[in-house]
Amino acid sequence: MKPRVSIIMGSTSDLPVMEGACKFLESNEIPFEMLALSAHRTPDEVAEYAKHAHERGVEVIIAGAGMAAHLPGVIAAMTPLPVIGVPIKSSLEGVDAALAMLQMPPGIPVATVAINGAQNAAILAMQILANGDPVMMERVIRHKEQLKQKIVKANAELAGIDTYKFKTN
Repeated sequence: MKPRVSIIMGSTSDLPVMEGACKFLESNEIPFEMLALSAHRTPDEVAEYAKHAHERGVEVIIAGAGMAAHLPGVIAAMTPLPVIGVPIKSSLEGVDAALAMLQMPPGIPVATVAINGAQNAAILAMQILANGDPVMMERVIRHKEQLKQKIVKANAELAGIDTYKFKTN
């Protein structure tokens, strides 16, 4: 089985955050790989990986990084694939990492999700994969419907609360 999504992290200390992406992809039966690559400590390996990921069948890259957070941008500079950045909360509440990903120069986009938002990165990856893949599109639609049903159920539960004298619904 070839990976369709590649999950890259600067070090295994990022794994607790990046597992949100792993769990989502796993639950939706999307083949993925996980690698630790550092833009600063293993730059040659990052370059080799980024230049050839598409040749191995990878279609989307999710890259998580904290602090200086160069990893997603460095990968984006060297790959034709879409890159989704996950800022990791490690210093300055993760704002430094988020800004590093958001402020990419023209021509080198990195789609960036919320700080520690690895699950949203996986959802976005699934939506990208769904273009031209009817099975994957059905999974996206099913996921959105499940989100809707959670809110419908929550509203039914809230409507059933009758302990407040001035509650009108």
